[in-house]
Amino acid sequence: MKLTKKQKIMLDFIDGFIKGNGYSPTLREIMRALGYKSVSTVAKHVDNLVAAGFLEKQDGEVRSLTLSSEKKEVWWQNLVKEIKKREAEDDEKSRSACG
Repeated sequence: MKLTKKQKIMLDFIDGFIKGNGYSPTLREIMRALGYKSVSTVAKHVDNLVAAGFLEKQDGEVRSLTLSSEKKEVWWQNLVKEIKKREAEDDEKSRSACG
């Protein structure tokens, strides 16, 4: 499954939050950080990421989100591909501007 732009942003935020704090963010913290107006919208996105296997969570537990270990590798590989693609596009633009 390919992540949407919003899913990538949310997954990146959750991963960074966990790495920075040692625990996962609440839905309300995700909502505030990413500019959503409703916790239920965030919950829907999180549930979709869980269903797709990118996140794991314990039902009824606060701060229980974790990145799925089997999907972490795929997610990082996709991120590296995207970075390389953008670098190639930037190189092409630079060559066009200089030529």
